[in-house]
Amino acid sequence: MHVVVIGAGEVGTSIAASLASDHEVVVVDVDPDRAEQLKYELDVLTIAGDGTSSEIQTAADVGRADMVIACTDNDQTNLVACGTAKTLGDGFTIARVKSTDFLRTWQGNEGAFGVDFMVCTDLLTAENIVRVIGLPAAVDVDPFAGGLVQMAEFEIAEGSPVAGQTVSEADRFESLTFVGLFRDGEMTIPRGDTGITVGDRAVVIGSPESVQAFATDVAPQTTPGRADEIVVVGGSEIGYQTARLLEERDFKPRVIEQDSGRARWLAENLPKTVVMEHDATDAEFLTREHVDEADIVVTALGSDEKNLLISVLAKRLGVDRVIAVVDSPDYVTVFEEIGIDIAINPRTVTAEEITRFTYESVAENIAVLENDQAEVLELELTEGCGLVGRPISEIVAETDARFVIGAITRDHALVTPRGDTVLQAGDHVILLAESDAIGAITSMA
Repeated sequence: MHVVVIGAGEVGTSIAASLASDHEVVVVDVDPDRAEQLKYELDVLTIAGDGTSSEIQTAADVGRADMVIACTDNDQTNLVACGTAKTLGDGFTIARVKSTDFLRTWQGNEGAFGVDFMVCTDLLTAENIVRVIGLPAAVDVDPFAGGLVQMAEFEIAEGSPVAGQTVSEADRFESLTFVGLFRDGEMTIPRGDTGITVGDRAVVIGSPESVQAFATDVAPQTTPGRADEIVVVGGSEIGYQTARLLEERDFKPRVIEQDSGRARWLAENLPKTVVMEHDATDAEFLTREHVDEADIVVTALGSDEKNLLISVLAKRLGVDRVIAVVDSPDYVTVFEEIGIDIAINPRTVTAEEITRFTYESVAENIAVLENDQAEVLELELTEGCGLVGRPISEIVAETDARFVIGAITRDHALVTPRGDTVLQAGDHVILLAESDAIGAITSMA
């Protein structure tokens, strides 16, 4: 594909890096120094200039682009860039926005603004937070095959019952497959005799029930079934959307917001939520309101420094689990290293969502793991493709690419993959593969 990425910030760079090896990528950025830097970092064509300009887009050959991705930090710039692209060609346009107002307008009239697909960063981040809350022991959760299958990543903590066991010993669930193990930043595709140690991150694929049961096995102390007491610190758009989505799942969260006008607005728009107007850095207030007894605290203030402060304070007060929104990807590791349970970066979430569309011809869904080391793909098999009519063991033996098939859905029912399972046309196959192997895998599907 010929892909034009407008915006060379963190999102644009991540997307361009994912595409550069398999596609013809052009990156446009208003900063000439950034454009020059990216040209050497990713070995892609870069153009310095205003991405909304038809002259600059013509130079990027937007007229023959298969896809135009506008992902600067400015919503209006992204919308205008997509509108301009539609005047020059018929490539699929994707716009990144923060404003849910723009999203609602687009949902009311798809194709509005010249945008074929709109990705709302704040809403995506809130959805990610709520998914993790639903499975407290997991650090990452993604649904596949219309919700019949889940992929989840768990960090093995000190005292976990599976620490010290082999994969075959820990795999006690009929419809669950261990597909990956991350240790010291390196990924291993586990075998039955692979040992699990404290600090490992285990990736499993299976039915939601089996993943939930595994979560209970991995961390029984933090997986009571559901968290009842959830506090959201900060009534930002992410904080509001998180509380709204929690209400939809019958939770009754509490939100702490310091600004009186925003607090009033939140109280009017979140009928099942208790909104507290106060400074969340006041430890006495947190104790007085029993925030220290919460099962989960989500910090969603508009500042990484404030989120870090509140997160540390919450952990010190004894909160079981803290999820922090971290705007700068460079800080994610810092949050995790000082003991914050989950750090969610909105730009990473957005880049992953947009990357899904680069595989739209063969992949139904995709999740990117551990800084793009591996990806989980959902492939719908068609008659005559290279995977149909063959047992899994034969495919694995004859393929150089390293991958593991974690689940299959056939006629809307889950099939647990075994070596002798023969793949059929119409199957939805959910697999984990090293990122370098994605091209080889998708070429057979």
